[in-house]
Amino acid sequence: MKFVDEASIDVFAGNGGSGCLSFRREKFVAKGGPDGGDGGDGGSVFLVAEPGTNTLADFRVSRKFRAVSGTPGAGRNMTGKSGDDLNVVVPCGTVVYDVDTSELIADLTKPGQRVRVAQGGRGGLGNTRFKSSTNRAPRKTTKGTPGEARNLLLELKVLADVGLVGMPNAGKSTLIRSMSAAKPKVADYPFTTLHPNLGVVWVGRLQSFVMADIPGLIEGAAEGAGLGIQFLKHLQRTRLLLHLVDIAPLNETIDPADQFKAIEAELVKFSSELAEKPRWLIINKADLLSVEDMAVLRHELLETIGWKGPVFEVSALASQGTVELGQAIMRHLEEMREQEAEAQEAAAEDDL
Repeated sequence: MKFVDEASIDVFAGNGGSGCLSFRREKFVAKGGPDGGDGGDGGSVFLVAEPGTNTLADFRVSRKFRAVSGTPGAGRNMTGKSGDDLNVVVPCGTVVYDVDTSELIADLTKPGQRVRVAQGGRGGLGNTRFKSSTNRAPRKTTKGTPGEARNLLLELKVLADVGLVGMPNAGKSTLIRSMSAAKPKVADYPFTTLHPNLGVVWVGRLQSFVMADIPGLIEGAAEGAGLGIQFLKHLQRTRLLLHLVDIAPLNETIDPADQFKAIEAELVKFSSELAEKPRWLIINKADLLSVEDMAVLRHELLETIGWKGPVFEVSALASQGTVELGQAIMRHLEEMREQEAEAQEAAAEDDL
């Protein structure tokens, strides 16, 4: 199924049923009095996060979602049937906005998370409700209230532990193929990847993490150039960024240091928060160079870009160095989770 990360939909909650105007008409019962029942409530519209879906493509076809309205009340004080709620399934990681007000309604990050996006109408009151000591035969009823209608923007942000960034043809798709069971398209031309690909990397027993291959960025991506601007937002949820650099580009006029600086600048332009995320430098295609040449080029690259963080040399195609990379990532993620758990415990103790 084609990946779609944005969709606009209209949701309509059900209307409330009208109250009933009715009086008892039974043999041998004089002046039976009012017995009109209330109308049923209209159904509400809910969005439910499901881990089994990973795209908003279905919403390109179905754009309108309407819950069932409540039925009117009836005689003998019978309340109308309430309309069933409508559950609309969306992928985990979906952010919901109100188009008309730009309000952030919900951020659905957990499986099974459910949020009401349109409130059903209330049922009207039957004439029984208006009986009093001074009004024994009321003829007053109320209509049901209309259900809420909203125009929503759904925006999907991929949920992944690790995100891959780099220029087109840096080897991101090859790396995720090498480290996981994901099979993104790989070819010798730029922009082979047109949508994010997710892969689960298994490091050991009960040890795994999710890696996301993001379409290649180019200079000017933060302003809309190329394909990357559509997917930069997916990197905001990741815990760690792997910045891939092709150390042996086919075009000898391409400078790996210049490519690194261009991508780094786009991350800063798009979001300072994104630029401050933990980021590792991955030097790819190390198998194409001798040990001596690799050492020289690595030193020049690190000196030019002023890099002080972790560095890994890999060959995604030959699966060289990928096992060690996966193990290092797993250790890093486990340390981050332990630190987060300790911070939560400390915060809970402060609240007591």
